[in-house]
Amino acid sequence: MALFNFRRDAATSDPPVAVDPAVEAFLAGCSIEVMPRTAQKVDTFRDLLPAGTRVYIAHIEGTPIADMVATARRLNAEGFAVMPHFPARIIPDRATLADWIARYQGEADVRQALLLGGGVTTPAGDFDSSMQMIETGLFDGFARLHVAGHPEGNKDIDRDGGDRIVLQALKWKQAFADRSDAQMAIATQFCFEAAPVIAWADRLAAEGIRLPIHIGVAGPAKLQTLIKFAIACGVGPSLRVLQKRAMDVTKLLLPYEPTEIVAALAAHKAANPGFGIEQVHFFPLGGIKTNAVWVTENGGASGVPASQGAAP
Repeated sequence: MALFNFRRDAATSDPPVAVDPAVEAFLAGCSIEVMPRTAQKVDTFRDLLPAGTRVYIAHIEGTPIADMVATARRLNAEGFAVMPHFPARIIPDRATLADWIARYQGEADVRQALLLGGGVTTPAGDFDSSMQMIETGLFDGFARLHVAGHPEGNKDIDRDGGDRIVLQALKWKQAFADRSDAQMAIATQFCFEAAPVIAWADRLAAEGIRLPIHIGVAGPAKLQTLIKFAIACGVGPSLRVLQKRAMDVTKLLLPYEPTEIVAALAAHKAANPGFGIEQVHFFPLGGIKTNAVWVTENGGASGVPASQGAAP
């Protein structure tokens, strides 16, 4: 039988809510992702997130680098660990990459980066992969480098639906981590079902890939919103979880919450401490405040008292 802690919001007389200690431990140190345009809607992140939270800044094709740097500067000033995306296929050349890094470091004191290929089919110039960016040496001196992971595969890379090329790339990155001073981890695309994630993480371990995994989880959102993002982002097998939910008229109009996948992964981690998932990384598809409230209500630390509601 599971033992539960109880948490009561000091600002309200609401009864205490049972908190699963495995989930509480699993949510510790979770990170979140924002875009410049969504960040602009937040008056202050200090009201939403604990100090020091790692905040990824997604770089969507067409976003001016000035907006990215300004968002990084603001988040750094508010006391957060900033990790901007560097999508290889939207960066035209080495000089541009060097300029971006210099601006991030000089103007926003950025020392962490997520390196990924990016969702663009045709590269804008010299770079097609995160490995090519690493090989430039321009990220030497960064304290932390994360790379992308795809628990359900990536047909942009392995077009036959397998994982041979992706595994080769992760092995290369593991070898780089072994000889680098940077702390490295795999930050993944979001998923909706625990079983494929567990199988994927175990497969990486069996292949000798020891990089810690920061598993992507979609935050609470309308079901239609999640299905749209899941299709656009190429989420595969676990999309059936959303499709099944959409067929249940009793759940169709209710917002999706990641309770089941988080609880299942947390239980697996508690039973298998050596399991490769180290942290949770949230995609706040239903709004940053909504996501922060859910984390608080489920045992994670947040700057938003649950009594304030979940306005996106």
